[in-house]
Amino acid sequence: MKPLLAACLLWLCLPFVAHAGGLRIDAGHGTQRWSGTQLLARADVREVSIPADVAYGRAMHYRAVPLRALLPGLAAGEHLQFVARDGFVAEMPAEALLNRQGAQAWLAVEDPARPWPALVGKAASAGPFYLVWTNPQAARIGPEQWPYQLAAIRVLAGADARFPAIVPQAGAVADVRHGFEVFKRTCFACHTMNGEGDARLGPDLNLPYNPTEYLRADLLRGFIRNPQSLHRWPEAKMHGFPTQDSLSDADLDAVLAYLRYMAKHKAAH
Repeated sequence: MKPLLAACLLWLCLPFVAHAGGLRIDAGHGTQRWSGTQLLARADVREVSIPADVAYGRAMHYRAVPLRALLPGLAAGEHLQFVARDGFVAEMPAEALLNRQGAQAWLAVEDPARPWPALVGKAASAGPFYLVWTNPQAARIGPEQWPYQLAAIRVLAGADARFPAIVPQAGAVADVRHGFEVFKRTCFACHTMNGEGDARLGPDLNLPYNPTEYLRADLLRGFIRNPQSLHRWPEAKMHGFPTQDSLSDADLDAVLAYLRYMAKHKAAH
């Protein structure tokens, strides 16, 4: 049990340890640590232009490594987790990286000699490691699949297997099941559900109360689109999903259906 406990504690500390020592990547064959200097010295580094960068909201240019090159042996059916220093955790199926539709994932690496600008409203940049995409629309890559200030990437079991208390029961209607998939792709990167999940950026969305229990549907819908519509809080970390490209009306309706369902299926904690 002691080695297992030590391993768990190590992963919990990754947002802090990895920033000091580089980026940790575990593709299932042991953990490898990469420094920015090592990555920028690779033969497959390319200059990548991003016309509509998610973190900066404008065109950006990066030196980047094809992410698949850092994950040898990645196979369909596997699952990836991207851990950021601030507690943001993106869960992503391997198919997102293995797609043949034309979208390509790149690990952008900040060069200390040419630092990136600070993010709007923040003192730090998106570096030193940032997952960016070329042609993201080809594979329907959403804004939550652009994690920045990365500390770790690892291949592990999918969220359904690791966190059973977030999964709707087998008899749940299609809207709820659809909402669950959207929830994992969007909300689960910042929030936990029923006390389960690895993200530490936002509050739990079911315990002790689910937002559908204390917000009218129109207010909750407006809040998800624009958090400042409910609370004027310039320092708030939630940016919302203001456009159909970031979250369609159909996907938003489905997320609300999933939240209403989960309000009736609270875990005992």
